[in-house]
Amino acid sequence: MSNFIIRKVAVLGAGVMGAQIAAHCANADVPVLLFDLPAKDGKPNAIVDKALADLKKLDPAPLATKDRAAFIDAANYGADLEKLRECDLIIEAIAEKMEWKQDLYAKVAPFIRPDANFASNTSGLSINALAEGMPAALRGRFCGIHFFNPPRYMSLVELIATRDTDAAMLDALESWLTTRLGKSIVRAKDTPNFVANRVGVFSILAVMHHTARLGLGFDEVDGLTGPLIGRPKSATYRTADVVGLDTLAHVIGTMQATLPDDPWHAHFKVPEWLQALIAQGALGQKTRAGIYRKEGKQIQVLDLKTQGYRPSAGDVIPAVETMLKTKDPVERFALLAASELLEAQFLWAVFRDVFHYCAVHLGDIADNARDVDLAMRWGFGWSQGPFETWQAADWSEIAKMVRLDIEHGRAMAKVPLPAWVFERRGVHEAGGSYSATTKALKPRSTLPVYERQLYPEQVLGEAPSERGETLWENDGVRLWTRPDQDARIGILSFKSKQHAIGDEVLDGLLEAMARAERDLDGVVLWHPAPFAVGANLHQVVAACKAGQFDALERTVAKFQRASMTLKHAQVPVVTAIQGMALGGGCEFAMHSAHRVLALESYVGLVEAGVGLIPAGGGSKEFALQAHYAAQKAAGGDVFPFIQNSFQTIAMATVAKSALEAVQLGFAKATDDIVFHAQELLYVGIRRARALHEAGYRPPQVQRAVTVAGRNGIATCELMLVNMAEGGFISPYDYKVAKAAATALCGGEVETNARVPEQWILDVERALFVDLLKQEKTQQRIAHTLETGKPLRN
Repeated sequence: MSNFIIRKVAVLGAGVMGAQIAAHCANADVPVLLFDLPAKDGKPNAIVDKALADLKKLDPAPLATKDRAAFIDAANYGADLEKLRECDLIIEAIAEKMEWKQDLYAKVAPFIRPDANFASNTSGLSINALAEGMPAALRGRFCGIHFFNPPRYMSLVELIATRDTDAAMLDALESWLTTRLGKSIVRAKDTPNFVANRVGVFSILAVMHHTARLGLGFDEVDGLTGPLIGRPKSATYRTADVVGLDTLAHVIGTMQATLPDDPWHAHFKVPEWLQALIAQGALGQKTRAGIYRKEGKQIQVLDLKTQGYRPSAGDVIPAVETMLKTKDPVERFALLAASELLEAQFLWAVFRDVFHYCAVHLGDIADNARDVDLAMRWGFGWSQGPFETWQAADWSEIAKMVRLDIEHGRAMAKVPLPAWVFERRGVHEAGGSYSATTKALKPRSTLPVYERQLYPEQVLGEAPSERGETLWENDGVRLWTRPDQDARIGILSFKSKQHAIGDEVLDGLLEAMARAERDLDGVVLWHPAPFAVGANLHQVVAACKAGQFDALERTVAKFQRASMTLKHAQVPVVTAIQGMALGGGCEFAMHSAHRVLALESYVGLVEAGVGLIPAGGGSKEFALQAHYAAQKAAGGDVFPFIQNSFQTIAMATVAKSALEAVQLGFAKATDDIVFHAQELLYVGIRRARALHEAGYRPPQVQRAVTVAGRNGIATCELMLVNMAEGGFISPYDYKVAKAAATALCGGEVETNARVPEQWILDVERALFVDLLKQEKTQQRIAHTLETGKPLRN
């Protein structure tokens, strides 16, 4: 399987999941055939055509850029089955009905090439039972490949083998899914609902059970089961609305039908209130009403006592919030378990029952405890998996407390904890994670693809990752290497909160680059997300309050010097970006020799949001882009190439993917886009090495840049006048945007004048400092720091 190549994918089923799986393959430059039934009326592919049109409207967007849809071709089972022979991987994603899936398998099997691979995206049906509905010759190349919704954003994919699945094929498919589609893989056993849904849905059922038992409100429970306990903001009941109440009921029904011997089986049922909502067609977010609904601007929640809706509050009582914010997990759980407050009793009961369930079923559902914990992180957004949470809170003490609750009938099931629980002090160790099946520690996968993840996501108790060798550091940055990867490629990492760029980072970067030019072959600017949220606004506010505008101008000049140092360094600088790269972070990226971007990179010059303009060289870089484009174009006028950049800066547009960052000019088409963020550093090191080996030469500082000048500024102003008259921008927005136009156009000079790069830097710096002196800009910065939101004053 060394030459496992996927040139084309077919997805069978153009519903929500099928269409979005197709979209994510298209994001990765994999052509896709998207199949569904032929339409009864009109065009045969009308069902798929509608699904493709809907992809462009969804938020969050399944497509990294809308033009990715061009990689997806519509097809139908009536006329296009022959086209399946073109495909190397076929993914079935139709409704969760065994007979429907097996009927489809019988129909498509004759058209699947002998070397192609076939998979089902079932969320819980038996993979072995599904395989029985296909020819024996195809079974070795069949498996489960369960994406989580939405497929672009959810990291988890569960891979499930049948008893006949070829092991080498499964390894190759795992490697392809990891690197090409950026997925995090858990190998699941062929049990109902597999790993994440089995634990996640049980957790939801436990929450529902204890909500009813203690008479709590749905919004109150969501306040308790969200970020305060390391879960997503949507918590429990909002998550149910997002998933779809009918979908949740279906998954619960699968557990009820397929797990008759489960000790918790009595709880595998859809509550009456949930059945009633589904009967009314209130299915959650997709029908705009479910457990929650929106009336005007007000969010309302279902109240079971009145059988109607009331305004949602979701406040957590201070005493319980204090318990949950206790840093020591041992103390935190002791407080919850001992408290007489209903909300604390509720939380302890939910944690207890999930711990209990996972311990009893570990051997049934997963190869080891690490797979359970990572599945819950990647599939449900938990900050820690259930076993990690238990282990952090004192494994032995929690085990005793759970046993006591079982013996006194307080737990949801009477089954005792397995004996292994009391024989251990946890499940995660440096040597691996516990397997209840083999009664031994299981190390991580040794597939070669994981050698690309230099800092894989770890669970509590694992051996710490390689720290690397520090070459030099200050309070702001660390210059270091990974000698096991390349001892002469430096890694430059920011140490500041959210990697904000302040004086200590700028000083550190300048010193680190001087050392790199002397001692190294290249530099990778990398640290975990966010890449950088921009300038350190706290430092800026303090200097403004003290009236230290001369010092601020010196800092801006230093910022520009840092950007130019990255660009003109004698060694190649590769910027490896994941998450937000905003303001100065974006400018550093624009000045680098090369960029390696995770697909989920959110890049932009957002200074206008706080009443400023880019002044770390970002305006200058867009002016340079216009200059180079005009040189290639007939006529040589630069303004047509300034127009889009002006709108991008004035509207503080942020690219919502790495592909969009290329479209907006923050990155280049020749840059690398990596789908698995854990591979960024690996790729960055090798790209820096390749640039060095190719005889890297830095670009020269331009002495004559053609700029748009006064006419360009005036044309930008015409756009602003129209926006102001339409009420889209305030008078102060106008002032800030005109400053952006002035910087982009090279200042008040003649149209198509030729100026040096430094001239443009001087213009943007002067305009930036002038805006800093304005009260409205200072108000905007203060408001953003206080609320995290922009102020339109």
